[in-house]
This record gives sequence, C-alpha cells and structure tokens, in this order.
Amino acid sequence: MIILGIDPGLGTTGWGVVRSEGNRLSHIANGQIKTNAKAALPSRLLELDTALAAVITDYDPDSAAIEEIYVNKNPQSTLKLVQARGGLILGLARAGLSVGEYAPRLIKKAIVGTGAAEKAQIDAMVQRLLPGVQIAGPDAADALAVAITHAHLAGYEKLR
Repeated sequence: MIILGIDPGLGTTGWGVVRSEGNRLSHIANGQIKTNAKAALPSRLLELDTALAAVITDYDPDSAAIEEIYVNKNPQSTLKLVQARGGLILGLARAGLSVGEYAPRLIKKAIVGTGAAEKAQIDAMVQRLLPGVQIAGPDAADALAVAITHAHLAGYEKLR
C-alpha cells in the first residue's frame, strides 16, 4: 500500500509518501509545498491544490493521512491553518483517496513513544524508520511521520 502523509500549513505544507508492506516500510518521496505569503488567500489555496494534485498524480497513493489541527495562540493563524487543511482534504477526496486524520500527540506517540516529543526527535526517528531518507525539511519529516502513523494504525485496525 502506498500512503501519502500530509502536514498541513498555509505557508508550508509537508508531504511524504511511503510504501507499507506488512510491517515493512520504505520511503518513496517527500517534499514541501510553499505558498507565496504575499498572495491573497484564494491564490495560496489554489497553489496548495495544484501542487497536491501533482504529487497525487506522480505517486498514485492508495490512501492518505493528514494531521489534525491544534489550536494556536493566534486565532488568525488557526483560521488560516483550518482553511489550508480543508482545501487539502478536499483535494485528497477529489482524488478518491480515503483519508485518515491523526492528532499531533498521537503521531508523536506512534513515532517516538511519547506525545510530548520535540520536532528533532520526530526527525531522528523518521530517519531511523526509513534508513537513507533525505528529508526535504521539518514539515516533510512531519508528513512522513503522519504516513508512518497511518501505516501502523491501519495495520492495527485490520487485525481487530
């Protein structure tokens, strides 16, 4: 199964693609979608949608997973993140993908073993779980963590 993981953001959205075969994982690709901070919101959402569609076309995933929203101290930042995430989910659904949604603490716990893990710990564990991976940036590392979490939890759900 090929899984596309998404770490949503209006400024930078991370994406990561992994292959899951039983309990074996392998890295396929990862990257970041950056939008023009000076552009209007609709233009930025269109940038995200267009880039996500290209990733889906290039890697033909079987399913997708996206990080849930955590509330920022700044309400405007949270609203922008929610809008970006909604646009990304729409793009995934338009492509016919089932979408798993995971809380940040659950992802951290699945990857590092604690829900209070730091970004550096997530990056280190992703590199350990996917040997030889060249990570495009912190958002791409988070997206790979989302995809790995989905692979582990989807396998668990099949066993139940």
